[in-house]
Amino acid sequence: MQEVNVAHLTSVHPRFDPRIFLKECRSLSGAGYRVSLIVADGKGDEEEDGIRILDVGRAAGRLQRLTVTLRRIRRRALELDADIYHLHDPELLSIAGALRRAGKQVIFDAHEDVPVQILGKSYLHPWVRKFLSNAYELYAARVCRRLSAVVTATPFIRERFLPISPNSIDVNNFPLPDELASSDVGQTVERRHVCYVGGINVIRGIREIVSAMDMVESGARLILGGSFQEEGLRGELKACAGWDSVDERGWLGRDAIRDVLSESAAGLVTLHPQPNYLDAHPVKMFEYMSAGVPVISSNFPLWRSIVEGNDCGLCVDPKQPKEIAEAIDYLVRNPSRAREMGENGRKAVKAKYNWPAEERKLVELYDRLSDTTDEIQNVQNA
Repeated sequence: MQEVNVAHLTSVHPRFDPRIFLKECRSLSGAGYRVSLIVADGKGDEEEDGIRILDVGRAAGRLQRLTVTLRRIRRRALELDADIYHLHDPELLSIAGALRRAGKQVIFDAHEDVPVQILGKSYLHPWVRKFLSNAYELYAARVCRRLSAVVTATPFIRERFLPISPNSIDVNNFPLPDELASSDVGQTVERRHVCYVGGINVIRGIREIVSAMDMVESGARLILGGSFQEEGLRGELKACAGWDSVDERGWLGRDAIRDVLSESAAGLVTLHPQPNYLDAHPVKMFEYMSAGVPVISSNFPLWRSIVEGNDCGLCVDPKQPKEIAEAIDYLVRNPSRAREMGENGRKAVKAKYNWPAEERKLVELYDRLSDTTDEIQNVQNA
């Protein structure tokens, strides 16, 4: 097989995004592909782990991102002249046609179920949500049925794309083995801390979590890692009584996340029952499990089947702070049981919910597309 150049494109995600760079790009590079990553974060070009990172500059706002940035990404992508292009944002579907007309293989990576996600945007009028959801679904179907493949982050999203693109596979965003694990699992569950790590907003349950901290009776404190995504929310929460039990640490890198998990008796992932969360695989849940940290999760049927099915945590109504507080108290006051749950989570990740199993599916897809690329090149060179 001739050397195959592949390019991953994102207009939204950071250059070292866990799914895009740490997992997909590095896995493909390790499989022998020449990998480039085009980003739009304004941090300049560089090379990391053998992967070229090409920056088109940060947009000043959403409008510029959807116009100027997209034009820059399209131009840089065509100049790169890769064989396979992997698009990571819905807005990048608008440049898929230009790449296909240049004779390239194009993959769309559906991180989220966007039509369902739109239906959950409560700030939009119901009929506007319905219209935008249907419009996007029709647009994505029209574009994606002409692409080489669709990669999805969950089996549920894959099922939605299969009628559109038979070459659709799910590559779940499961954790890298032992990336966040501490060598000290036995002591972590005896600490009087719990943690929430990730984007901080209302629909991810932060109000209820902070309220729960005012109800805990075990003396537990909350380690809060991440950035606030809604204006005024941090000030609102600081005025709550539960904030006195919060240790705010801001945005955390991967090493810092590992340190937080090593301090924690449990990890919280109590997202609200929004349509796009009900069938999602929350990355943080599996990262907590991989680190041997018991999970306190929302009681959605799918999540319950994972958490209770593997006996690796407790499920609660995410809208009920008292239930969250009771789960925290139970795990802090029962370290032996929490230790058992944490170890069960680690075993489940090692057996099933891990990146190497997903990596194989991704590389096999690229190998199939590369065979097609070789055939095209041989015909052109004949």
